[in-house]
Amino acid sequence: MILVYIDGLCEPVNPNGVATYGFTIYRNGKTIVREYGVVGEGEGMSNNLGEYAALCEALKALIKLNLTGEEVVVKSDSKLLVNQMNGVWKCHGGYYASKYIEAKELVKSFKNIKFIWIPREDNSEADSLSRRAYEEYLHSHKQ
Repeated sequence: MILVYIDGLCEPVNPNGVATYGFTIYRNGKTIVREYGVVGEGEGMSNNLGEYAALCEALKALIKLNLTGEEVVVKSDSKLLVNQMNGVWKCHGGYYASKYIEAKELVKSFKNIKFIWIPREDNSEADSLSRRAYEEYLHSHKQ
C-alpha cells in the first residue's frame, strides 16, 4: 500500500502571500519520495492552491514511478481538498480551481485511490516540508 501525506500553506498572509507545498510518499512503510516547493508569490496564491499543488505533484511522482495500479491512500489536513476529491463538496472556483481540475485529471490514472482527512497534528511531516519551502524561499529572497 502507498500512503501519501500532503500539505500546503500560504504565508505571511492568506491569500496573496507565498504559497508552498510539501508531501511524503510511503510504500510499505518506507519513504520513497519526499518533496517540497514554492507555487508562487502574490496575487492568486492561497493555502488551498498550495494543498492542491502538493496533491498534483505527489500524483505526478506516483505516475512517474509507475505506481498507479497499487492501492493509494492520500491523507490531508484540508477538509476542503478531501471533501472535494471525494465528491462531497463542489469546487466553486477560487484561486485553486485550475489545480483542482488538474488533480481530478491525474486521479483518473489510478485504479484504487482514496482521500482521508486527518487532523493537522497527524500531518507534521508534510506540514514541516511546506514550511521548509517557505523558509528557504524567504532566505533566498532577502534583499
